[in-house]
Amino acid sequence: MSARRLVIATRRSRLALWQAEHVKGRLEALHPGLAVELLPLSTRGDELLDQRLDTVGGKGLFIKELENALADGRAGLAVHSMKDVPADLPPGFEIAAILGREDPRDAFVSNKVRKLADLRKNAVLGTSSLRRGAQIKERRPDIELKLLRGNVETRLAKLDRGEYDAIVLAVAGLVRLGLGERIGERLEPEASLPAPGQGAMGIECMSGRADVLALVAPLADGASAACVRAERAVSLALGGSCSLPLGAYAELSDGKMKLRALVASEDGRRVLRTEQTGDGGDPEALGRRVAEDLRAQGAAAILSLLSGK
Repeated sequence: MSARRLVIATRRSRLALWQAEHVKGRLEALHPGLAVELLPLSTRGDELLDQRLDTVGGKGLFIKELENALADGRAGLAVHSMKDVPADLPPGFEIAAILGREDPRDAFVSNKVRKLADLRKNAVLGTSSLRRGAQIKERRPDIELKLLRGNVETRLAKLDRGEYDAIVLAVAGLVRLGLGERIGERLEPEASLPAPGQGAMGIECMSGRADVLALVAPLADGASAACVRAERAVSLALGGSCSLPLGAYAELSDGKMKLRALVASEDGRRVLRTEQTGDGGDPEALGRRVAEDLRAQGAAAILSLLSGK
């Protein structure tokens, strides 16, 4: 692929296209004369809208077709929401850059009330995330969880048609699409610990693509990358799947990193939590330590039950 022409593989959803266009614009501004094109692709994750991702292969279904385009040379890079990228990348692929992070929190959205605590008893709440569902059930066991799949606009349309009393989405996606006014409550990490990498965009390429790495290097945000690396290390140490009811959220300040993580049973009756502080210069080590603490509390038993072992 010519150094003056670069193709970005992306999903077709409006949010994915927004993210790819954002990267395109920044690259063209940084490298005058560089022609950047988008290659929109349909993924299995986008097509299987009537099933839970954890039952059909996990969130890796959102990126497989994009990785195929990288492998066969149709694209030089792919842009992802980092929360959709499995912690264990296939051999031959790497994350070339992680951009500055948007608000990583979960968003409570309802046309009836502004806050989760104000939902009526036995209300119907939509989510496709085991992590979100477990944390909501822990606080509100009366709430009925109902599967909610599709892109951001599809999910909001289902809410507006009255199929749900409320839904939970990522703040970042709503803000990026100019839909921030739909957010009733931004759920603090204490109430709903985010998914590893939530709110961060990542750029993936084939390993060893020095030309692509050089082009995207100025987009990388060191602090955001360190935090996401720590969070992903927790996921990797506990199995690597994006479909686990696992939350992890790192914060970096003055070289020190605080990392919070949890593993939950699907019904929210058992939630294991830990919080540790470590050297921000070695985020993976901190992530592994946090994962070890969760294992010591019994995380393996919860995860075995979920995987059907």
